[in-house]
Amino acid sequence: MTRFMDVHHNMKGITGDQLLEAHRADLAIEGEEGVHFAHAWADPESGTVYCLSEGPSAEAVQRVHERTGHKADEIHPVPLAV
Repeated sequence: MTRFMDVHHNMKGITGDQLLEAHRADLAIEGEEGVHFAHAWADPESGTVYCLSEGPSAEAVQRVHERTGHKADEIHPVPLAV
Protein backbone atom coordinates (compact mmCIF):
# COMPACT_ATOMS: atom_id res chain seq x y z
CA MET A 1 0.00 0.00 0.00
CA THR A 2 1.21 3.44 -0.90
CA ARG A 3 0.54 6.58 1.12
CA PHE A 4 -0.95 9.54 -0.79
CA MET A 5 -1.55 13.22 -0.05
CA ASP A 6 -4.25 14.71 -2.19
CA VAL A 7 -5.14 18.36 -2.57
CA HIS A 8 -8.50 19.94 -3.29
CA HIS A 9 -8.71 23.59 -4.35
CA ASN A 10 -11.69 25.97 -4.58
CA MET A 11 -13.26 24.97 -1.27
CA LYS A 12 -13.12 28.46 0.21
CA GLY A 13 -15.25 28.82 3.31
CA ILE A 14 -15.43 25.09 4.05
CA THR A 15 -16.57 24.48 7.63
CA GLY A 16 -15.50 21.80 10.07
CA ASP A 17 -18.85 20.10 9.65
CA GLN A 18 -18.51 20.07 5.85
CA LEU A 19 -14.98 18.66 6.08
CA LEU A 20 -16.19 15.94 8.45
CA GLU A 21 -19.12 15.13 6.16
CA ALA A 22 -16.82 14.79 3.12
CA HIS A 23 -14.36 12.62 5.10
CA ARG A 24 -17.17 10.37 6.34
CA ALA A 25 -18.46 9.99 2.76
CA ASP A 26 -15.00 8.79 1.71
CA LEU A 27 -14.81 6.41 4.68
CA ALA A 28 -18.20 4.91 3.81
CA ILE A 29 -16.98 3.55 0.45
CA GLU A 30 -13.17 3.47 0.76
CA GLY A 31 -13.06 -0.30 1.17
CA GLU A 32 -14.61 -0.83 -2.25
CA GLU A 33 -11.41 0.56 -3.77
CA GLY A 34 -8.99 -0.84 -1.19
CA VAL A 35 -8.24 2.67 0.11
CA HIS A 36 -8.12 4.03 3.66
CA PHE A 37 -8.48 7.76 4.32
CA ALA A 38 -6.56 8.53 7.51
CA HIS A 39 -6.86 12.31 7.97
CA ALA A 40 -8.20 15.45 6.35
CA TRP A 41 -7.20 19.07 6.91
CA ALA A 42 -8.61 22.31 5.53
CA ASP A 43 -7.76 25.98 5.24
CA PRO A 44 -11.14 27.69 4.80
CA GLU A 45 -9.51 31.00 3.95
CA SER A 46 -7.55 29.69 0.95
CA GLY A 47 -10.08 26.97 0.12
CA THR A 48 -7.46 24.22 0.20
CA VAL A 49 -8.21 20.77 1.59
CA TYR A 50 -5.62 18.02 2.13
CA CYS A 51 -6.35 14.32 2.59
CA LEU A 52 -3.90 11.63 3.68
CA SER A 53 -4.71 8.12 2.54
CA GLU A 54 -3.25 4.71 1.82
CA GLY A 55 -4.22 2.68 -1.18
CA PRO A 56 -3.17 0.64 -4.17
CA SER A 57 -2.96 3.61 -6.56
CA ALA A 58 -3.68 7.30 -7.04
CA GLU A 59 -6.46 6.25 -9.42
CA ALA A 60 -8.19 4.27 -6.66
CA VAL A 61 -8.00 7.30 -4.35
CA GLN A 62 -9.44 9.51 -7.08
CA ARG A 63 -12.29 7.07 -7.81
CA VAL A 64 -13.43 7.32 -4.18
CA HIS A 65 -13.28 11.11 -4.26
CA GLU A 66 -15.14 11.26 -7.57
CA ARG A 67 -17.88 8.97 -6.30
CA THR A 68 -18.36 11.10 -3.19
CA GLY A 69 -18.52 14.33 -5.20
CA HIS A 70 -15.19 15.98 -4.42
CA LYS A 71 -12.62 15.08 -7.05
CA ALA A 72 -9.02 15.82 -6.03
CA ASP A 73 -7.11 18.42 -8.04
CA GLU A 74 -3.76 16.81 -7.19
CA ILE A 75 -2.72 13.43 -5.80
CA HIS A 76 0.88 12.93 -4.69
CA PRO A 77 2.48 9.69 -3.56
CA VAL A 78 4.31 10.03 -0.24
CA PRO A 79 6.96 7.32 -0.32
CA LEU A 80 9.02 8.63 2.60
CA ALA A 81 7.99 9.86 6.05
CA VAL A 82 9.68 10.44 9.41
